[in-house]
Amino acid sequence: MFDLDLLRKPTFVGGLTSAFAISASLFSLLTFIVLYFQNILGYSAIGTGLRLLALTGAVFVSAGIAGRLSSGVPVRLLIGPGFVLIGAALLSMRGISPASDWTHMVPGLVVAGIGAGMVTVPLASTVVGVVHHTRAGMASGVNTTFRQVGIAAGVAALGSILASSIRDSVVSGLARTPLAEHSHRIALQVSAGHASQAVAAAPAAARAQLAAVSRSSFIDGLNLILLIGAGIAFVAAALALALIRQRDFVASTDEAGIGVQDGVATGARAQGAAA
Repeated sequence: MFDLDLLRKPTFVGGLTSAFAISASLFSLLTFIVLYFQNILGYSAIGTGLRLLALTGAVFVSAGIAGRLSSGVPVRLLIGPGFVLIGAALLSMRGISPASDWTHMVPGLVVAGIGAGMVTVPLASTVVGVVHHTRAGMASGVNTTFRQVGIAAGVAALGSILASSIRDSVVSGLARTPLAEHSHRIALQVSAGHASQAVAAAPAAARAQLAAVSRSSFIDGLNLILLIGAGIAFVAAALALALIRQRDFVASTDEAGIGVQDGVATGARAQGAAA
């Protein structure tokens, strides 16, 4: 089902790497950004969705522009810079504090959306463009699989790092309080997403402090995984620029006999060369 010989083509590998990376970085982080909006800032599901329109709206606009540019601009010059924008956006979202509001993340969400639109549209044609049209379905299926694996791996890895960071922060924050001897049990509850239950079960005099520690521990962990996500995006940008090459794209011929390569008409150039 999967022609392993395609892994010898740098552009195919670059496309799969990009598909994995955008899911493992930005799209995986959306899970934890939603948790931040709902569990820490207290917004409803609808309120969270409305605030994330800053990201989806930017994707919608930039994807349309990238679609037009991809017919004349090499895809590596869209995918690589797109990942750079995603990485820069994730870095700009860092620095969240317990006093921060959702507006702190708006610039980063907009820039990340622009970058995601630049990556997603040309990426769809990159993996398929390096194979003969008879194997386009197989290539597209592999690309989709790498996207799904990227989401699963990203959520699992970043979630584990976030949970570990929360546990360490809670134990450290409760070290010199009356809850110190129960800090490890409380840390497990908070890291599992049961902070409200842990606060409700604590003595009344310690609830405010435990709530503040729980809030700050999640924020510290979120800042950490945003940094990791940015690192993934920057590595993906370098790999896309290094691996994706125009000469790897397979030229096809339409019904009029005009050569087409990566969506760019090449018939005129071929006729000029023959002359």
